[in-house]
Amino acid sequence: MNTVIILVLGIPLVEIYLFIKVGSQIGALNTVLLILTTAVVGIWYARYEGFNTLRSGMSQLVKNEIPFYEIVSGAAIAFAALLLILPGFATDIIGILLVFPVTRKLILSKYSKKHSSKNKSNDKNKNYIEGEFEDIDDKDGK
Repeated sequence: MNTVIILVLGIPLVEIYLFIKVGSQIGALNTVLLILTTAVVGIWYARYEGFNTLRSGMSQLVKNEIPFYEIVSGAAIAFAALLLILPGFATDIIGILLVFPVTRKLILSKYSKKHSSKNKSNDKNKNYIEGEFEDIDDKDGK
């Protein structure tokens, strides 16, 4: 819960600070135009990458393979598009990093390694009971 509060308060503060710093360097109108340009270009490129991911996922399905990376990548692209829509420089930078395939793959691989090691250690701690069962029908009237 504390992380959510920090993010809700921290992101707008960082964005306002960056607006003031960039606006004082290049001017208010140029700052607004830069934010609008990054949003439009970012959304267009996110759409392009989304279609590429969809095409790759369909080819994986045709090969009878599970398109796990494509699903996660599609979710990351959708999140990147949301970040690019939000006005601000910090959110635009994170969104652009998630849209480009090279940086997206690096970020996702780092995140998946972190959570796959947690899942493997959790699997070792679980107790499993193996056994066989037999379905008993009540046909004999017993």
